[in-house]
Amino acid sequence: QPESEVETDERGFKRYDVLDALYMDEMVNSIHNWMKSPASSGGVTEEPQDTCANLKNTEDVYILIVEGFLLYNYEPLNELWNRRYFLTLPYEECKRRRSTRVYQPADTPEYFDGHVWPMYLKYKNELEENGS
Repeated sequence: QPESEVETDERGFKRYDVLDALYMDEMVNSIHNWMKSPASSGGVTEEPQDTCANLKNTEDVYILIVEGFLLYNYEPLNELWNRRYFLTLPYEECKRRRSTRVYQPADTPEYFDGHVWPMYLKYKNELEENGS
């Protein structure tokens, strides 16, 4: 959502890493549209490797990868997955990777510890409690 529409928590952090800050309905619609016509979706394609090019009677295979730690906490998306994987990284590696990204607006130095990591733990714990 636009920054002006994103809520602020009690510590003054913009709440970007929560479901309410994301256009989840639009994501579901986009995935449904891709499922109806993956070949025309404008996704990234790669030329087949030599070993694959020699296979006979094969059809094109389309794979959509949807990434984000909030995905499994949104029930309408859970009805769409063929495969689900929840990969975890240690705190230090997550913080290092986040620090290399460029966001608009930019993260403040304390944003990862004050908002991003706590929200990751909150949603991860919800998944574990629900047996997902």
